[in-house]
Amino acid sequence: MATVGVIGAGVMGKDIALTCAAHGYDVVLCDSEPEVLASANGQMRRLVRKYRMMSEAVSGWRADEILGRIRLTDTPADLAGADWIVENIVEDADAKEQLYRSLREVLPEGVRIAVNTSCISITRIAALLPRPDRVIGMHFMNPVPLIEGIEVIRGHHTSDETTRAAEAFAASLTKRPIVVNDMPGFVSNRLSHLFMNEAAFLVQDGVAGPEEIDAIFKLGYGHKMGPLETADLIGLDTVVDSLKVLYDEFQDPKFRCCPLLKKMVAAGLLGRKSGQGFHTYAAGGSL
Repeated sequence: MATVGVIGAGVMGKDIALTCAAHGYDVVLCDSEPEVLASANGQMRRLVRKYRMMSEAVSGWRADEILGRIRLTDTPADLAGADWIVENIVEDADAKEQLYRSLREVLPEGVRIAVNTSCISITRIAALLPRPDRVIGMHFMNPVPLIEGIEVIRGHHTSDETTRAAEAFAASLTKRPIVVNDMPGFVSNRLSHLFMNEAAFLVQDGVAGPEEIDAIFKLGYGHKMGPLETADLIGLDTVVDSLKVLYDEFQDPKFRCCPLLKKMVAAGLLGRKSGQGFHTYAAGGSL
């Protein structure tokens, strides 16, 4: 079975590592923060238990078997033997540029790169590597094990071969790939961040509380989650970073970040991962 290198052991990185390992891939999970790696195994074991309770589709997952296929490292050179690299670091263009320039020194030209980004241009990232034709966006949705769709984004130089390989990779994870073209925010986040940002403005302006706003979208439109629950799930810091990318790229005031979002991030109210965002969460991340 092929090997998948996953860069970034945050919320998405751990989910992607688990999903790949559960489908038979050997996984190298890389992160530069020792404390993140130190807690990763325990957190992933708890995630397996949680997801098994949440969905019949993953009820057969076995933590020992899955974790046995995941190797943790803080050394990017350990990724050199991977067939796919899935990158999930912070949504910051400068940080990503620094990472990809360093990867040029350790990765073979033949590796395929899947950029799991919310908003940053795939074409811009691909330009940092010697084989931009082998770079593609694969926007996994949170929580990865439970969401069927993957937004697959073709950059300017992405080849048809790489696109077909990405579709096959997604299918091997029992996911459905949806191919779109490169533009900041793509489809999912160009739309969803407008919803989340405007919902934050509604709270700030005193029009309605988070519970009422989310209830309207769930009961009125049939959404599984409201926009503020979604923001809490993603992480309000990530939402703010993504809005900044969209505003900088389009220079369109509709992407101007709501001041309340910035204030909440400054206060450490990041959503599920901190236990408090627009809603309050128990230790397991539930409302």
